[in-house]
Amino acid sequence: MQCAVIEFARTELGLTDAHSAEFDTETPHPVIDLMPEQKDIEDMGGTMRLGAYPCVLKKDSLAYSIYGTDKISERHRHRYEFNNEYREKFEEKGMKISGTSPDDKLVEIVEIPDHPFFIGVQFHPEFKSRLEHSHPIFHNFVKAALAYNAKQKTSEA
Repeated sequence: MQCAVIEFARTELGLTDAHSAEFDTETPHPVIDLMPEQKDIEDMGGTMRLGAYPCVLKKDSLAYSIYGTDKISERHRHRYEFNNEYREKFEEKGMKISGTSPDDKLVEIVEIPDHPFFIGVQFHPEFKSRLEHSHPIFHNFVKAALAYNAKQKTSEA
């Protein structure tokens, strides 16, 4: 999600120097920034957002259709988040914020509704995926890719 947000800021918002403050501390557009509660910590140690956290999904979203519910819990491991100062600009240009923390302060999932399957997540779905039981996002991505491939083959015929 973080890299997708940086690229969207550069190409769709015209913020060619947008970046993550983790990669470029001097960026004038830190669309991904250190979480506010992390800014005064000098000895980072084990202070990152770590473990399972709840997320609320918008009902008219790809995320909701994937999970089939409006409340999920996913595992995290990070210090940097979507910078809320840019939320309105992203949504105006077509990136939908479809999942947030229950208090709506942290962006957890972004989507581009006009795309066949574009979803970016702040959490780590691979932490809950198993060979015999893939994470719903991975499972639905593969389904969407197969459907897209079948559609391409049909249009070529």
